[in-house]
Amino acid sequence: MRVVGPAIAVAVLTLGLAAHPARALDPNEITTETLGNGMKIVMWPDHSIPNLALYTFFRVGSRNERPGITGLSHFFEHMMFLGSRNYGPGELDRTMEAAGGANNAYTEQDITVYQDWFPRSALETIFKLESDRIGWLAIDSTSVQSERGVVASERRRSVEDNNSRLIDEENWAAAYKAHPYQWPVIGWMVDIEHWKIADLRKYFETYYAPNNATMVLVGDFTPEEVRPLFKQYIEIVPRGPAPLPVTTTEPEQQGERRVEFHKTAELAQFVSSWHIPATAHADYWPLRVAEALLLQGESSRLWRRLVEREQAALSVDGGFQHALDPTLFQVFVQAKSGVPTSNCEALVYDELDRLGKEAPSEHELQKAKNQLAADFYRRMQTIAGKAELLGRSDVYFGDPKAFATTVQQYEKVTAADVQRVAKTYFTDRNRTVTTLVPEKDNRKTDSAPSTAGATTGGSR
Repeated sequence: MRVVGPAIAVAVLTLGLAAHPARALDPNEITTETLGNGMKIVMWPDHSIPNLALYTFFRVGSRNERPGITGLSHFFEHMMFLGSRNYGPGELDRTMEAAGGANNAYTEQDITVYQDWFPRSALETIFKLESDRIGWLAIDSTSVQSERGVVASERRRSVEDNNSRLIDEENWAAAYKAHPYQWPVIGWMVDIEHWKIADLRKYFETYYAPNNATMVLVGDFTPEEVRPLFKQYIEIVPRGPAPLPVTTTEPEQQGERRVEFHKTAELAQFVSSWHIPATAHADYWPLRVAEALLLQGESSRLWRRLVEREQAALSVDGGFQHALDPTLFQVFVQAKSGVPTSNCEALVYDELDRLGKEAPSEHELQKAKNQLAADFYRRMQTIAGKAELLGRSDVYFGDPKAFATTVQQYEKVTAADVQRVAKTYFTDRNRTVTTLVPEKDNRKTDSAPSTAGATTGGSR
């Protein structure tokens, strides 16, 4: 999620937060160890408040799935809260909340992350809970069938009844022909309805094992007091089989691809996307600066052009996520009533072409860098933000301490770098466009209300 606001406020905040970089970014305070079962442990003491954040990053997401079992990673995001060997359905949440803690989780294409936030007094309780559900999750037909319905309902509500999510899903499916980024994280409905218990157990044993994870602990503790807890509760979890590597490489796109679909909607919208390298690639940093320049806030180039100057669109959004493999840079546009999406497209491409032909000014470049730095330092102000940065740094850059150089990496980016990546990646032949053509709802007004989006439980 982007942080937006006036440029002057961003610059002031950046300068204020950067005034004490050593206190916030001392890598010597971070320790990394590997347990006997392969679980990687990253610890960063922070005694500013008497609380802790424990994040477990499993290296599994939709990237590790295949046709027939798409959506399993997201499904286990749900299952990991239901029950285990020593805790029945709902007891994990109740036990954690009784100890003053809270939890959540999320799934992406490459990772599934489990988050715990709790007071110092709950340290041992949290370790007991995590040990039990990582090592001895309950996978029985009753819980699977119940949660299958929850996930199916979530898909109907959050994707099929959400036009923005739907065009995003269609865009990824069209942009990728070989690589598993082509299917959605939540999975295809036909797969959700037909997962087999044997598939679930094999998937869990392989991908949710300690040797496929990094556990990050940030907050009010000392490494000396928590090492015995890691030994007692986490190291006893059995190691799993080595996951199969993802070796598929997406072939280079040789021409523009277009997908158009018709659906009940008030306004037309579209998403245009371009293939860009994985996060570990050197072009990640200038692409991040280009993203800020083009899309971050109401002073960004695309917002000013489409929404303010031309008044052709109601909104412009987009960007890209961390990725282990080459991913997509996306631009989402919702057109104003009566404005053809082709007009909005032409404006987007004109701005991207301009960035490839004319390097941004030093003032505009520094503004984008200030926005990125401000966002980074905001994250650094909380133990949750620090845990997130450590884990993502370990997964995507191979080193939990790599995040400490984030601002320096942004500062190294030149105007010529931004111009080069725009010219390299934002080309016609590298582009995939998905357009939603709105149709009126012709159903009778006295018909029974639809229950397609009803759900039996909230998603995490």
